[in-house]
Amino acid sequence: MSPDLAAIGQRMRQFRTERGLSLDRVARLCGVSKAMLGQIERGESTPTIATLWKIASGLQAPLSRFLVGESGVVHRPTSPPRHRDASGMIVTPLFAFDPMLGFEMFAIELSQGCLSESSPHAPGVIEHVVVLEGEMELFVEGEWQTLAAGEVLRFAADQPHGYRNRGRAPAKVHDLIHYPFSA
Repeated sequence: MSPDLAAIGQRMRQFRTERGLSLDRVARLCGVSKAMLGQIERGESTPTIATLWKIASGLQAPLSRFLVGESGVVHRPTSPPRHRDASGMIVTPLFAFDPMLGFEMFAIELSQGCLSESSPHAPGVIEHVVVLEGEMELFVEGEWQTLAAGEVLRFAADQPHGYRNRGRAPAKVHDLIHYPFSA
């Protein structure tokens, strides 16, 4: 079991138990099976970013709570925490969620051919995407929109949305996520 995978599971279990929630209750809130939640908590399954988002949204928690915990200090130049999933998306937390400011920020790399579809986040969640390198597509409001380096898009993330890279090179973006609630 990788340390990162074990840490994600431990953080999820801690969050759940601190709130007195059973796996059954979390499964109903998140739309993720009890079996999958148990596998993640035990470090037996690598969740996709989309699955982590479903869990975070159902629990009204920021995504960074499971990737880096509650520490506000995340990025260290020698070894930033990264989560790579099967879709080809690599997520590196830059700023963990800060309840006073209501946001978290990630560096995201979309490998060639990456497709990551996300279910709606909690009501009122807004994402701000800034393309740093390459070209990518965002699925918002029912259609794919192409963004190139230097272009930005802000959208309501409480609707289905997705990220895709059909280019020949990785696309690198920053994603600032604003939450209307204190998690």
